[in-house]
Amino acid sequence: MRIISGEFKGRRITAPKKLPIRPTTDMAKESLFNIINNQYYFEDISVLDLFSGSGNISYEFASRGTENITAVDANFGCIKFINETAESFDMQIQTIKSDVFKFLEKSRTKATIIFADPPYDFPVEEFSKIPDLVFKNDLLEIGGLLIVEHSKHTDLSHLINYSHSKSYGGNMFSFFKGKTSDEEE
Repeated sequence: MRIISGEFKGRRITAPKKLPIRPTTDMAKESLFNIINNQYYFEDISVLDLFSGSGNISYEFASRGTENITAVDANFGCIKFINETAESFDMQIQTIKSDVFKFLEKSRTKATIIFADPPYDFPVEEFSKIPDLVFKNDLLEIGGLLIVEHSKHTDLSHLINYSHSKSYGGNMFSFFKGKTSDEEE
């Protein structure tokens, strides 16, 4: 995998083969970040990277200037790899080793963008827990976005606050919108 843009553009990152990961393809990642770039200033946002795996998405945000990044994964090897890689690039990425669902149940930290890349073979019921917990616990900042990566064979359009999906090869990103400033209480 490589970093697409920003300070570390073109740098290759090779994760150990023993990690249980499926990194987002460069093509899909580039398309996703083009969408995000049109809506947000990377220096001004906070990011929560769920099921972070190799840290691929976190590195991309950090390379583009995001300083408030939290990566959550249950696998110790993944967390260790992210910590080592972030340190070697001098990136500000906080890691948390936790089951993502338990983290979402307890967390009260808000983020502008919450990116979730769970295993593609999750049943839809497991996928549905992600937006359910994010919105129930009010974890998105005003104007924030939840993005869930999944297989093109998984349909999440019936889930709470679903906005739209974009497909890139076998990858699909479903976007869920939080409250806008007009909806503030």
